[in-house]
Amino acid sequence: PPAPPNPFVHELHLSRLQRVKFCLLGALLAPIRVLLAFIVLFLLWPFAWLQVAGLSEEQLQEPITGWRKTVCHNGVLGLSRLLFFLLGFLRIRVRGQRASRLQAPVLVAAPHSTFFDPIVLLPCDLPKVVSRAENLCVPVIGALLRFNQAILVSRHDPASRRRVVEEVRRRATSGGKWPQVLFFPEGTCSNKKALLKFKPGAFIAGVPVQPVLIRYPNSLDTTSWAWRGPGVLKVLWLTASQPCSIVDVEFLPVYHPSPEESKDPTLYANNVQRVMAQALGIPATECEFVGSLPVIVVGRLKVALEPQLWELGKVLRKAGLSPGYVDIEAEPGRSRMIGQEEFARQLQLSDPQTVAGAFGYFQQDTQGLVDFRDVALALAALDGGRSLEELTRLAFELFAEEQAEGPNRLLYKDGFSTILHLLLGSPRPAATALHAELCQAGSSQGLSLCQFQNFSLHDPLYGKLFSTYLRPPHTSRGTSQIPNASSPGSPTALANGTVQAPKQKGD
Repeated sequence: PPAPPNPFVHELHLSRLQRVKFCLLGALLAPIRVLLAFIVLFLLWPFAWLQVAGLSEEQLQEPITGWRKTVCHNGVLGLSRLLFFLLGFLRIRVRGQRASRLQAPVLVAAPHSTFFDPIVLLPCDLPKVVSRAENLCVPVIGALLRFNQAILVSRHDPASRRRVVEEVRRRATSGGKWPQVLFFPEGTCSNKKALLKFKPGAFIAGVPVQPVLIRYPNSLDTTSWAWRGPGVLKVLWLTASQPCSIVDVEFLPVYHPSPEESKDPTLYANNVQRVMAQALGIPATECEFVGSLPVIVVGRLKVALEPQLWELGKVLRKAGLSPGYVDIEAEPGRSRMIGQEEFARQLQLSDPQTVAGAFGYFQQDTQGLVDFRDVALALAALDGGRSLEELTRLAFELFAEEQAEGPNRLLYKDGFSTILHLLLGSPRPAATALHAELCQAGSSQGLSLCQFQNFSLHDPLYGKLFSTYLRPPHTSRGTSQIPNASSPGSPTALANGTVQAPKQKGD
């Protein structure tokens, strides 16, 4: 089958005529639109402030009613529609019928492709949303989140996710007391060519949900804001330069979970994702964001679309470093923690900015130290002077541990997950789960060198994965280049089972 589209990359190709049109409209139309939109955005603040002014935190734990609800809700709704109108969204076409809060306490919207997607709040009558707690500090946006009585999640507080789950369940099971809660279950923006993996947060309560589809049917897609592609200002400017932007919002029938789905949020999320993907006519993928990097699923393993190892290679090559000599001081099987100063001395780096940038690619402990074995393996992989067999043997020797009985050394889950995290960008929990599966064939809890090399070199799928990531096309030693994400040998092709040699393409 053909490789699925890469949902994290958006390429905007403009013809010469389109460039001329956008230059003219960008000079005449966009500045006026953007200026007026920002004026309206700041006019929203008094209405947002008035609704919550003088209310205690206890009062804000219940839905706001009375004159505050009537005046402020209608004011924010009207000004929000004016704001999007000024940005060029002259029409919002609605298909289907929105369910009541009793029929569907939760709305799930997809695909999430742009920072313009909050426009879907308007035909949904401003439902409650889930947002990062850090956004409270953003001028105007923070006031609008307080007005919305949004459910806030903090990435820095481990207990925050649990509180969010409890709050979502409390509101969703309130019997219509609370307005609907709107989720973008993908959790990040894509290019609309495929649905990312749905996160289970919207489905934990086990209540019926209504899927909401968002389409931007303009002939030229200027709205997509993907991980790689046009930035915020360019997307804003080009969209404001369009004579007219159209948004289609379609309400699908309410999805009622089965007893199995009510007990399993992941199953529930996957099934709703497939229903929405089928209605959109695009693939449902396992792609998602973990931390700050997009990952894809290859077999039973999650791998980074572009591992940080590649970015580290760019930094070191820019600094003129040849990394092949550094690994000689790494002691096999034993960690040696080093700080930033010793890191700079070992790599012979003098520029503080380069040192800080390179050092930041490695996992640090509570004291800000990194394991020198991690550095040695990363540099050996970037050097390009070893065969895959030599490189995997080095990885095994660095992280394998001696057994209490017997002369052989074994690679346990911590070492295995470290190797895959460094070389493939795999999240550690995914690598740990795969290690447990590989160990099921044997009687021990670790892998021998032979087992590890069978996995990394000779497995039909994972062997190709290692060769794709660790042998990108290069013109000469020390000038390796990253495979293009849409080429047949790319990770997205591997994820679909299509394995070919990488094309000769530059960074």
